Amino acid sequence: MTDMPVGERQQLAPPSDDSGILGWMRKNLFSSWGNGLTTIVLIVAMVWILSGFLEWALFTANFTATTGSECRGGGACWALIREKFRYIFFGSFPYEQHWRPLFAVIAMLAMLVLSADRRMWNWRLLVIWGVGSFITFLLMFGQLHIPLSLFLVVALVVGGIGLAMRKGVAGAAEMNAYWAAAAIGAIGLALRFLGILPAWSLAIAPLSYVETSLWGGLPVTLILATYGLLFAFPYGVLLALGRRSNLPLVKGLCVGFIELIRGVPLISLLIMASVMLPLFLPSGTTIDKFLRAQVAVILFAGAYIAEVIRGGLQSLPKGQFEAADAMGLNYPQKTLLIILPQALRVVIPPLINTFIGFFKDTSLVLIIGIFDFLNTANQALVDPNWAGFPGEVYLFAAFVYFIFCYSMSRYSKYLEVELNKGTRR
Repeated sequence: MTDMPVGERQQLAPPSDDSGILGWMRKNLFSSWGNGLTTIVLIVAMVWILSGFLEWALFTANFTATTGSECRGGGACWALIREKFRYIFFGSFPYEQHWRPLFAVIAMLAMLVLSADRRMWNWRLLVIWGVGSFITFLLMFGQLHIPLSLFLVVALVVGGIGLAMRKGVAGAAEMNAYWAAAAIGAIGLALRFLGILPAWSLAIAPLSYVETSLWGGLPVTLILATYGLLFAFPYGVLLALGRRSNLPLVKGLCVGFIELIRGVPLISLLIMASVMLPLFLPSGTTIDKFLRAQVAVILFAGAYIAEVIRGGLQSLPKGQFEAADAMGLNYPQKTLLIILPQALRVVIPPLINTFIGFFKDTSLVLIIGIFDFLNTANQALVDPNWAGFPGEVYLFAAFVYFIFCYSMSRYSKYLEVELNKGTRR
């Protein structure tokens, strides 16, 4: 036996039967006769199912057929996807201009990927979403008419948020910029409301106009989900804060609205927005059907997000609120700098779960005649030359949905780990 320093023990290697892959299998899969038998049965069943699926999906599949009749009697007819993929992805958008929704999808994906980088969580994020949204809708519509009121609203919101978050922290030049933006927005909107400021708008029309009734496929799904959740999130935060307010009127309105929206299915809101809302508008006034569907999604998503965030707010210890008050922070500073960051970190898993659910719920817009990705995939089966192959179409659609949902799930896990680094458990 080798000489060891006083107070130390010799480190022995683990038993050979408990280490490596064989040891893991012995411990987890074959720890008893019952577990071993169950493992063998499940492995055999999985191999049998997987072999049958691969035989159908790959080994006997047809990738080159020109009509559905050439696919019959064999395996999967993936030639249908090859023949109809442009319609599945872009719907009834003019065929010769499919490059426009393609680049719109690329722009939205680029915005989402850049937004996932924590280094972009500053003023750069506003620039990314502003430029990306402008490119997306310019490509989809072909023409944009940007009203002056929109610039004024943006100036007021940016200035107000900047003053609420940065007061006492930002430099004098930055504070002056926030004050100027807020003042320009407030004064401009007041003049516009009084009719003194004209209803000026900037018209940009480099491409032919495409009505929203011709939109379809993946761009519709991404626009409804992305911008629906983008606007629903701050609106849900306000509802959650209002529900916890000490003002009875504010609390009552928020509680009533949340319970009303959560008490009805999304389909009913879509039908109300599509059928009932036009009946209450003045004669000759119309609102685009796609915009009405977007608003219905925002209202529905915001109510659910509000309840998720309220759970995060209730999980915070009372000491956090008292410490913020002791530091002399006002309500906006306390909420935006102390309370909300901690509450949002707690509710990342249920929040992402809500996002995933609403990404899939966009398929319900078919009820009002809007064709998202799943519905354009379903419409591809209407062609009599390719009828009779629903399995291939729905598997392809499921695969695309899985890519997006799984990506959100993995990012949720990454974000949860990153934001909890250094946090005491």
